Amino acid sequence: MKDGEFKLSPQKTHPFFKKYEKESPDNSYVAKYLKETKAEDSIRLNKYISNSGVCSRRDADNLISKGDIKVNGKVVTELGTKINPKDIVEFKGRKIFEAQHVYILLNKPKDTITTTKDPENRATVMDLVEKATNQRIFPVGRLDRNTTGVILLTNDGDFAQKLSHPSSNVKKIYYAELDNPLKIEDFNTLKSGIDLPDGFICADDLAFVDNDDNSKIGIEIHSGRNRIVHRMFEHLGYKVRKLDRVVYAGLDKSGLKKGKWRFLRYNEVQQVLNSI
Repeated sequence: MKDGEFKLSPQKTHPFFKKYEKESPDNSYVAKYLKETKAEDSIRLNKYISNSGVCSRRDADNLISKGDIKVNGKVVTELGTKINPKDIVEFKGRKIFEAQHVYILLNKPKDTITTTKDPENRATVMDLVEKATNQRIFPVGRLDRNTTGVILLTNDGDFAQKLSHPSSNVKKIYYAELDNPLKIEDFNTLKSGIDLPDGFICADDLAFVDNDDNSKIGIEIHSGRNRIVHRMFEHLGYKVRKLDRVVYAGLDKSGLKKGKWRFLRYNEVQQVLNSI
């Protein structure tokens, strides 16, 4: 079977990987947002400036205080000022526009770096989504170069920060292929927990996903530590030959071949926000 085909993959047939599947509406987050946003909806001026990409909210407050911002031709210096989408905002004589938030789910392939730029000119996730939007997006967290699967990209800094913060306990499900069958005693050890140099870790859930091959494992964790899945198995003497992130924050890659992407749907964004 060629790499990337789904027909017989344990990820598509084993119930371990189905726990987060949900039916979603057809419309994207962007379409739903635009449909529901009303002209009279107000927004804080500093947030509007930050969303436009000019600067952070804190720096926007400084610009407002210094009198560098005009709304409808008048200088505004009061912090906490709210505006609506019909208002014209200017910075140094130039109109600025609030950027629409974009949320993209990518099925990352192998040999791809999770970064916005690579000094060695290797392929990055940004190369795969360069035609998706004219907004400046960035990956949420990272996957190792040869780890495949679900990764999110967005221009929403608050969204990315919430997902990346250790306290969010974002659930991730991986499909791993080991160099040798996993022994039952090691299976139980992973579930009860092991001590690594950077602290204790245990699998939130674990499963053999092929009755005829115990080297194929499904593992669920919430830790965001570097190479954590690799290191858990390496601690017990195994090497991970293949690692694919099947689910991230309740989102899966159903229907997406490796290297392909899609916009998140409105209810998916809300689902993620409600879970962290």
